[in-house]
Amino acid sequence: MAASEDAKSSSLRFAFGNVLSVFILLLIGVLAFSIRLFSVIKYESVIHEFDPYFNYRVTQYLTKNGIYDFWNWFDDRTWYPLGRVIGGTVYPGLTLTAGTMWWILNSLNIPLSVETVCVFTAPVFSAIAAWATFLLTKEVKGTGAGLTAALLLGMVPSYISRSVAGSYDNEAVAIFALIFTFYLYIKTLNTGSLFYATLNALAYFYMVCSWGGYTFIINLIPMHVLLCIVTGRYSSRLYIAYAPLVVLGTLLAALVPVVGFNAVMTSEHFASFLVFIILHVVALVHYIKGILSPKMFKVAVTLVVSVGLVVCCAVIAVLVALIASSPTMGWSGRSLSLLDPTYASKYIPIIASVSEHQPPTWPSYFMDINVLAFLVPAGIIACFLPLSDASSFVVLYIATSVYFSGVMVRLMLVLAPAACITSGIALSAAFEVFTRSIKFQLPELSGSSQIDAGDTSSGTAVIQNETTKIDKKEDSAKERTSRKTEKREDLSKERPSKKHKKKEKENVEKISVKPQEEKRLLVLPLETSVLGVFLLVLLGAFYVVHCVWAAAEAYSAPSIVLTSQSNDGLHVFDDFREAYAWLSHNTELDDKVASWWDYGYQTTAMANRTVIVDNNTWNNTHIATVGTAMSSPEKAAWEIFNSLDVKYVLVVFGGLIGYPSDDINKFLWMVRIGGGVFPHIKEPDYLRDGQYRIDSQATPTMLNCLMYKLSYYRFVETDGKAFDRVRRTEIGKKYFKLTHFDEVFTTHHWMVRIYKLKPQKNRIRGKTKKTKAKGSSTTSSKRSGSKRKNPWH
Repeated sequence: MAASEDAKSSSLRFAFGNVLSVFILLLIGVLAFSIRLFSVIKYESVIHEFDPYFNYRVTQYLTKNGIYDFWNWFDDRTWYPLGRVIGGTVYPGLTLTAGTMWWILNSLNIPLSVETVCVFTAPVFSAIAAWATFLLTKEVKGTGAGLTAALLLGMVPSYISRSVAGSYDNEAVAIFALIFTFYLYIKTLNTGSLFYATLNALAYFYMVCSWGGYTFIINLIPMHVLLCIVTGRYSSRLYIAYAPLVVLGTLLAALVPVVGFNAVMTSEHFASFLVFIILHVVALVHYIKGILSPKMFKVAVTLVVSVGLVVCCAVIAVLVALIASSPTMGWSGRSLSLLDPTYASKYIPIIASVSEHQPPTWPSYFMDINVLAFLVPAGIIACFLPLSDASSFVVLYIATSVYFSGVMVRLMLVLAPAACITSGIALSAAFEVFTRSIKFQLPELSGSSQIDAGDTSSGTAVIQNETTKIDKKEDSAKERTSRKTEKREDLSKERPSKKHKKKEKENVEKISVKPQEEKRLLVLPLETSVLGVFLLVLLGAFYVVHCVWAAAEAYSAPSIVLTSQSNDGLHVFDDFREAYAWLSHNTELDDKVASWWDYGYQTTAMANRTVIVDNNTWNNTHIATVGTAMSSPEKAAWEIFNSLDVKYVLVVFGGLIGYPSDDINKFLWMVRIGGGVFPHIKEPDYLRDGQYRIDSQATPTMLNCLMYKLSYYRFVETDGKAFDRVRRTEIGKKYFKLTHFDEVFTTHHWMVRIYKLKPQKNRIRGKTKKTKAKGSSTTSSKRSGSKRKNPWH
C-alpha cells in the first residue's frame, strides 16, 4: 500500500511539474516578446538600421510577385550599371519566413501589412528561441537548468540588440535555428534516434537558408565528434547523430542558391568531411572488433587503418589542390578575419571598415551579457559534474564562442546563447544546493527520520532494479547457450546462492548509507544557504533591471530617427526620412544617386532611386570607385560620377548637431578602400604628421577633396567662425565655392546634404557662351530656393 501511494504521489508531482513548466515557458515567451516592444512604444512601428530595409524591400517583392519571380529577380536599381541578381545572392530564410507568416495571417482574415509583419518577426522568434534554449539545456542538465537558461536568453541584451521590434535582419530567425539545430543534435546523441537525426538535418537546412553563420554549426559539431572519438566516447549514437547531418545536410545546403557548390568546395566545410571519414574508420574498427577474434582483429585493424590513411591522404591531396588554386586558400574574407584578426585590416579594408566587425571592448561584455560573464566559469565547472557527451558539447560551444566574440563584436550574438546555457546550469545547480541545505536542516520541512527512511527505501529500490536487470541479462544469455551448459551453470549457481543473498544485504546497507553521507557532505550551514539564496535573487534582480534598461534605452532607438535629451526636452532628428522623401518627390524615377555604401539600402527602399553601391559590398572595385571620387578634387570627382551617369550625390554631415557617425568620420575608410584599387589615392596625403585633421593644420589634399567641400559648404557663422561639434575644432577652409556641383537640398538639422552634378559645359566661343553661362547662373539661383538657410544666421 505504501509503495502504491508513493507511486501515485510521484506521478502527481511529475504531472504538476510538467504543467508548471509549460506555464513558466509561456510566461518566458511573453516576457521575451514584450521586452522587445520598447522601440514601438517609445517611437513608432518602423524598420531599423540599414540591412533590414533591403530585407523589407525583398519581402515586399516576394509577397507581391510570388516565389518564382523572387528567385529570378534581377534588381536594376542597385549597383548601377552592374545590377544584382537578388535570388542568387541573398539568404532567403528570413524573407520566406516573414512572407509565409504574412500569407497565413491574411488567409485567416487578419489583414496586417507586410511592414507590420516584418517589424514583429524578430520579437516572435526571440520567444521561440527561448523555448529552444529550454529544450537544449534540458537535454544537458535537466528541467530546472532549462527554465533558467530560457529566462536568461529571453532578456539578454546581446540578443535584444538584434531582435527588437523593427530589427528585421537575418539574425532574427538565425539564432533560433542555431539553438534548435544544436538541440536536435544533442537529442539524437542522447537517444540514437534516426528520426531526430533527420530533423537535425532539416533544422541545419533552415539555418543555411537564414544566415551565413551556418559555418559555425558545420565546424563546431565535427569538433565535438572528434573530441568524443579522441576521448574514447564513440558509440552508435554518435554515428547516427553526425553521419546523416553531413550527408543530408550538405545536399540540402547545396540547394540554397547563395551557397550552391560552396557547400563542398570551400575550406569552411572541409573539416566536416575529414571528421566524416575518421568517424567511418572508427565505426568500422568497432564493428570488426565485435565479430573477430583478438588475433584477427589486429590484422584487420592494420588493414583498415592503412586503407583509411590512404583515403585520407587522397582526400587531403584533392583539398590541397583545390585550396592552392584559390588566392585566399579557399576561405572567405570574413572567415580569414576570424582566424587571423589582423587579416582584414591588412588586406580587406572593406571588411575592417564595418563597425560590427571590430573587436569588442571589455565594457561591451558587461553591457551585452552583464552578470552572465561571471556565471559562465561556474557553469563550465558544473558541466564536468559529471561530464557527458551533451555537457562536453556545451563546454566546447562556450569556448569557441568566447574566442569568436573576442575577434568580432557582431559575434557576441553567438556567445549569448552559450552564456545563457552555462549560466542557467550554474544558477540551477547553486540554487539546488542552497535549497537542499535549507530543507535538510529545517525540521519542520522534513524530519531526519523521514530522510533516513526515504534514503533506505530509495537505496533498496535501486538495488532491486539493478538485480532485476542483471537477471534479465543472464536469462537472455542462457537462452542463447546450449542446454548442457545451462544445467552446469545452474548447478554451480545453486551452491553460492546464500552467499549472494548476504552480499546483496550488505550492498543495500552500504548504498542506503551513501546518500546520507553525500548529502551531509553537500549540506551548507543554514545561514550560508539563506545568504546564498538571497544573493542569487539579488543577482537576478540586478540582471533584470539591466536588461530592461538596455531594451528601453540602449537598443530601442531606430537609427533612421535620432533623439536627443536636453534641458529643453526631447529633440527628434528625422533628417534621413526627410532627405529620402525629397529624393522621391523631386527627382526623376531613373536618376542615379551616389553616396557611401552605408546608405544604399535605405536610398533604394525609401526613395526608390537607383544607387551606385549599397550594403551588400560584393564588388570592392565599385565601392573603391566611389571612395576615390569622394577623395578626389572636385573636378576629378565630377568626371568619375559623370562616367557612372550619376545625377545626385548624398553626404551625411553631423558637425552641426554632433552626430558622430557622419561621412567625415568615415572618410579615412573611403581613402583606404579607394587606395587599395587606385594607387594614386594615398592615405598619408590626408594626414598631418599621422593625425587626421580638418582644421587649419589639415593637408591641402584633405581641404580640397570632394567630401570636405560637400560637408562644409556654407558652414560659416555670422562672425566668421565655423565650429565642428563632432571633431570639436574650427574647420580649416571656410570660404569656398563649388564649381561642378550645385546644392539642391539640405535637411533641417544639416544631417543629410544633397548635391546635383552640374551639366557639362558646351564648347562654344563668343556671345553664345556668355548667354549660356548667364542661363546656367539663373537656373542655379532657382535651384538655390530648395537650399536650407545657413544655420548660423
